[in-house]
Amino acid sequence: MNSTRLPGISKRLGYLFHSIRFRLVLWFAAILAIVLAAFSIFVYINQSRDIRSEAEYRLERKLAAFDETLTLTANGIYLPQGVLQDTDILILVSNNGQVIASRGPIPNDDADTLARQAVGEFQDHHDSSDGFVSWSQRDGLSNSNYIFVTVPIVGFSRQTGLAILGSPLDPSGLFGRLRFTLLAGTLLTLTIALVGGFWLADRAMRPVHTITQAARSIGETDLSRRLNMKGKDELGELANTFDAMLARLQAAFERQRQFVADASHELRTPLTIVNLETSRVLASRRPVDDYQQALQIIHSENDFMTGLVNDLLTLARMDAGQTAMEKFPVDLSDVAVETVERLAPLSDRRGVILEAGNLPEVHIFGDRKYLIQMMSNLVENAIKYTTGPEKRVCIETGSSDGSAWVSVSDTGPGISPEHLPHLFDRFYRVDKSRTHLTDEESAHNEATGSGLGLSIVQWIVHSHDGEINVESTLGVGTKFEVRFKSA
Repeated sequence: MNSTRLPGISKRLGYLFHSIRFRLVLWFAAILAIVLAAFSIFVYINQSRDIRSEAEYRLERKLAAFDETLTLTANGIYLPQGVLQDTDILILVSNNGQVIASRGPIPNDDADTLARQAVGEFQDHHDSSDGFVSWSQRDGLSNSNYIFVTVPIVGFSRQTGLAILGSPLDPSGLFGRLRFTLLAGTLLTLTIALVGGFWLADRAMRPVHTITQAARSIGETDLSRRLNMKGKDELGELANTFDAMLARLQAAFERQRQFVADASHELRTPLTIVNLETSRVLASRRPVDDYQQALQIIHSENDFMTGLVNDLLTLARMDAGQTAMEKFPVDLSDVAVETVERLAPLSDRRGVILEAGNLPEVHIFGDRKYLIQMMSNLVENAIKYTTGPEKRVCIETGSSDGSAWVSVSDTGPGISPEHLPHLFDRFYRVDKSRTHLTDEESAHNEATGSGLGLSIVQWIVHSHDGEINVESTLGVGTKFEVRFKSA
């Protein structure tokens, strides 16, 4: 029983000793102990000074009565009743250090020793004390602290000896009670501070425990939980930050799941077409034209899947930060001209007029390769979806307000306002308003896209600290404008 409980107790104690709560309480108690010790020493020193001053004052008053009441007899010193207490010590010493008479609870041997000490103290300090020297020592008989004063005895205008008067420094035991009070008060305060500190630390760290438990219970499949702590302190701010992080993680996982689902959906269609075509032509012997048509369809679907996979790899590298850009001064007009030359065959095949408008020199800092990809995606997207009796796509560059811009406009069917906020979402396509394909185009899949081109464009624009805007009018056309900081 005990052997099974010891590991658990040891584990809990180890957790306690390594917890922030324990360290906070320990530091608090240590600082409080130092403060209390300093305060107790200060109080003790000041009280000791006051008690000593009071004892010296009592001795001065007793000395004032000696001139009229002190009498030497054959039996020693005679003083009227009430001048000295039973615990007081009075010693008369000659100039040569011999004890003339003594009174009080002190043996003769101790009186001789005390006399020699008093003569030494008086000779060392009487020049600076107006003939009044006070000092203290522990009395061997009563084992208590005594304070002594030494004054000269003057007769016939000269010093004839010394009078040593001693009295207990603390006859009421104030020192002992003070030490006990300070020690007990310090220990009691520290005990209360430790208990209260643990309670306060536990209460203060309770939100951290809540956050820890929530973090342990939240998994990839359950990111909808939130702490919802209403506190406005640092821990409340931490909990709110934790909730915001969970929201971002949930959104990221949802995007990932949606991304995988969309990619699977996009790949399933061409794979199904390829499977159906191969099954059809392999079912029986067919004319050569059927085989050629099937191969053309398979080739077209393969091109689509190749483009989709390449776009997915590009976005994956971009999201993982594995795409390194080398930015140098680039003329956007040169990039626009090169893009028009690259995509001229595509526009001719689609019967679209691809023209370059006003192309003044405008320079930005950027990666030429990615800027060409950005413009190519925009122009290719415009070519695919341009309709009307006069299909036209125009690319222009310019500068204004300290920024350089490039725009791509088309004469397509336009985009409805409800679709504009989602244009740059991955796999998002506005098929109803942007796709008007002939049967031949549908067969060869020329005007369909993966829905990733504009997502890549947006990533390239943001990587260059730029912004992209879309303006579209139904039945008139669409215009994409990208703005960068001028070099």
